[in-house]
Amino acid sequence: MLFIDYSSAFNTIIPSTLTTKLEHLGLSSSMCQWISNFLTGRPQAVRMGGHVSASTTLSTGAPQGCVLSPLLYSLYTYDCVATTSSTTIIKFADDTVMVGLISDNNKTAYLKEIRNLENWCQRNNLLLNVSKTKELIVDFSTKQGRNYQTPVINECPVERVDSFKYLGVHITQDLSWSCHINTVVKKARQRLYHLRRLRDFQLPSKVLRNFYSCTIESILAGNILTWFGNSTMQDRRALQRVVRSAERTIRSELPDLHSIYSRRCWTKARKIVKDLSHPNNRLFSLLRSGKRFRSLKTNTERLRRSFFPQAIRYLNHTTTQY
Repeated sequence: MLFIDYSSAFNTIIPSTLTTKLEHLGLSSSMCQWISNFLTGRPQAVRMGGHVSASTTLSTGAPQGCVLSPLLYSLYTYDCVATTSSTTIIKFADDTVMVGLISDNNKTAYLKEIRNLENWCQRNNLLLNVSKTKELIVDFSTKQGRNYQTPVINECPVERVDSFKYLGVHITQDLSWSCHINTVVKKARQRLYHLRRLRDFQLPSKVLRNFYSCTIESILAGNILTWFGNSTMQDRRALQRVVRSAERTIRSELPDLHSIYSRRCWTKARKIVKDLSHPNNRLFSLLRSGKRFRSLKTNTERLRRSFFPQAIRYLNHTTTQY
């Protein structure tokens, strides 16, 4: 996995190039002209204290903090796609990761895809930040000591790491979730101090519960569908200890994480089943009876505890409590 970082991605959008791409996507000329007018000729100045700098006019990039900017950037990079069947490019705004399947220690297709990405960035005025771009290798083979060629971008070798935080989740080379859960537990325990301080001020239980839900539970349950199913019992007990500490502080029962995971898993699965355009909708296929979903075939315990097999079990189980 190659986690790609761009230098000032939103600030490097060329409005004329974006307009051409929007027209190719089928947007009307008037809409393209409106977007181009929005991005060009923008006066900007810097205020510091009581002083204001001289104004300068910008005609590149999208305004930082603008609601429209992530969408325009996604449309600007829509044609940045993998050209080989063994590689995939996943994009979430300017957070991009290239996933390549390496068989028989052959990285030819993967390295070729990186060169294609370099060329695409040059054509679209995007600069790759090599110092922040990282590579992580997940090796499922039983052979030890494999030497994988280090990719080079702009004549600089890419640093290889054992773990990387992507979209708030710590991914490690052995695909275990202990690193992520330890980080989550540490961060949640720091919030428990503030919860105790609010209790000392004798705030109502309802306010304390709201504070817990917003600042502690939101950390514990962040992206829970990704990692909770494959977490170890030791990690789950560490998470639940935080919940029990909060319960003693609030003096009220709080939902355990397994219940939250089950409810969200079921809700997410229902949304995927109802959305025929969802790329994973095909994984939920009904049996001939039309009453139950077909179970996914999995070869390992790790896959059996992942989201989709668990989601199918929840859909097939009695769900009246939800």
